[in-house]
Amino acid sequence: MKITVICVGKVKEKFYREAITEFSKRLSGYCRLEIIEVADEKTPDSAGEALEEQIKKKEASRILKYIKEDAFLFTLEIQGKQYDSVGLSERLEKLMTMGKSHIQFVIGGSLGLHESVTKRADEAISFSRMTFPHQLMRVILLEQIYRSFRILSGEPYHK
Repeated sequence: MKITVICVGKVKEKFYREAITEFSKRLSGYCRLEIIEVADEKTPDSAGEALEEQIKKKEASRILKYIKEDAFLFTLEIQGKQYDSVGLSERLEKLMTMGKSHIQFVIGGSLGLHESVTKRADEAISFSRMTFPHQLMRVILLEQIYRSFRILSGEPYHK
């Protein structure tokens, strides 16, 4: 199983990088993990709707280059479907049973995802109705993928 996480922007804070490294290491026993960072666009505080749309479109063009046709694509969106940890593990198991050997997740930038990316998604998921920094969301996503593999392997996990 290959898992690819496509993210807009770099992780600057050391504590986030350390958490990402730790979960990447833990996941290596369950899957091949790839994290792809695409450049984010600077967004001025006074950006209007048209400029925000242009920014999302530029970020989308970078994201779309890495989306594979044969992969199942999850986008992380506030309005997406919410799973609990067991539900997400069951969803991943179902995809694997259906023969999906590559699953991709996309985390957008500060403005979210352009519709060209959301329309390409096979499923939109949400971890909360709240907004999180994309760096923290990367850690949360990796932790939940790791937890899913532990659940599927019948290993103990913290409830």
